[in-house]
Amino acid sequence: MKKSFLLIAPLFALLVACGGSGSSDSQQEAASQEVPATAEYDPNRGIGPYDDYVFPETPDPELIANGDKIAGSKCRSCHKMTDERLVGPGWKGVTDRHTGAWLMNFITNPDPMIDKDPVLQSQLEICLVRMPNQNVSEDEAKAIVAFMRSNDLTK
Repeated sequence: MKKSFLLIAPLFALLVACGGSGSSDSQQEAASQEVPATAEYDPNRGIGPYDDYVFPETPDPELIANGDKIAGSKCRSCHKMTDERLVGPGWKGVTDRHTGAWLMNFITNPDPMIDKDPVLQSQLEICLVRMPNQNVSEDEAKAIVAFMRSNDLTK
C-alpha cells in the first residue's frame, strides 16, 4: 500500500499543479474566449481575441507583482524564469521573441495555438507535454505578460 501511494502521490501533485483551480466564472470566461482551431493563423498575433496588445513601456509594479503571484500558482511548476527548460521552455527572452498579442492569445487559448503554430508544435516535440489550459482571465494574462516582460527587461 505504501509503495503504491509513493508512486501515485507525485503524479497527483503534478496533475493538481498543472490543472489549475479556476472557478466556474473563470472557466466560463475562458470558454467564451476560445477560438475554433480552424481560424487562420497569424504568427505575429496567434489565434484569439487579442489583435493588438502591446507591452506597456513602463510596466506597473503592482501588475508585475500580481503576475509573479499568478505565475507562482499556475506556471512555475513547469516554467523557469531563465532560458532553461523545466517541463516547458524557460521564459527568459519570451517577450523578445513574441508580441504581446501572441502571448495574450497563447496564455488564454493555448489549444488552438498549439494546433496551428509551427514553433509551438516543435516545442511540443521537445517538451513532450502539451501546455494545459489554465483558464487564465484577461486580467491574469496581462499580469503574467507584465511579469514576463519585467523579467526580460532585467538583463
